[in-house]
Amino acid sequence: MANPYNQLILSETSLFEIVIKLKTDKLNLQQNLSDFLEEVARQRFSWLPIHSRHLLKYDYIPLHPEHRDPFDRLILATALEENLPVISADKKFTWYPDFVRVIW
Repeated sequence: MANPYNQLILSETSLFEIVIKLKTDKLNLQQNLSDFLEEVARQRFSWLPIHSRHLLKYDYIPLHPEHRDPFDRLILATALEENLPVISADKKFTWYPDFVRVIW
């Protein structure tokens, strides 16, 4: 991530999840959402819109009984469709090595 030649991309799925978790008090940001989005842009991140082709790839991601989170699954499907790695500390993402590469 520190390499300025790497393209840093965030799925709008993550933004959708953030907004929902803020609304349900499951997430607290140290700043308001607008300031957070400005900081994301300052940090060289760009947003990847949710496309129908990502939703179609959703079916390719195996359904683990212990990992049914729809946001995680759409992030995985997006990474699969776009041939992008996923950066996450969530160990459940490592359950899909045949589909996506997980960094971290």
